[in-house]
Amino acid sequence: METPLLQGLGLHKAFGPDQALSAAGLELGQGEIVAVMGPSGSGKSTLLHCLSGIVRPDRGQVLFRGRALSAMSDIERSALRRTEFGFVFQFGQLVPELTCLENVALPLRLGGMKRRPAERLAETWLGKLEVTDVAGNTPGRVSGGQGQRVAMARALITEPSVIFADEPTGALDTFSGEQVMRLLSETAKQTNAAVVLVTHEPRVAAYSDREVIVRDGRTHEPVVTR
Repeated sequence: METPLLQGLGLHKAFGPDQALSAAGLELGQGEIVAVMGPSGSGKSTLLHCLSGIVRPDRGQVLFRGRALSAMSDIERSALRRTEFGFVFQFGQLVPELTCLENVALPLRLGGMKRRPAERLAETWLGKLEVTDVAGNTPGRVSGGQGQRVAMARALITEPSVIFADEPTGALDTFSGEQVMRLLSETAKQTNAAVVLVTHEPRVAAYSDREVIVRDGRTHEPVVTR
């Protein structure tokens, strides 16, 4: 059997007296879109943060291509998040002082690429996400849907192996949310990127290949009958 691209095994995480995760787990294959669902406060975002190396679990381990994140140095984990992992959050988290073009080029610039080639690639990705017209605007001068597509372009520009999307449509109206999810799923398929998609909306989860449910810090996979 092929080794999963990303695995979370027996993950436990507490914040003070509150147990966010209790023996939670998830496996992700190359090019697969998995929706992580559950009520507010169930541990969905904590699971994503552990899988992406943003948060270190108290127990259990996360493996990427068979290697434990805990065995990596801080520098290696930072490089992993900059190149192999891409992130799209609910409110985009774009740098407000930079233009949309500069925001998209930022991961490449942090990796050492010169400005002009980085911005040329950024223009290409803004085109793919259908927001070339906002390239020179700062994030405060674009709509919520446009901002999320800019954030997606920034996440995808390094052609990551895994995209972590935490409620990417949570701050958008229905029409903008559908646009964002269509473009995210299409682009992920084109680049063969896997996606961990945290959501509580069934219409968003419908873009996934399968679902994982989080309840009280534990993960469950619904039984699919055909």
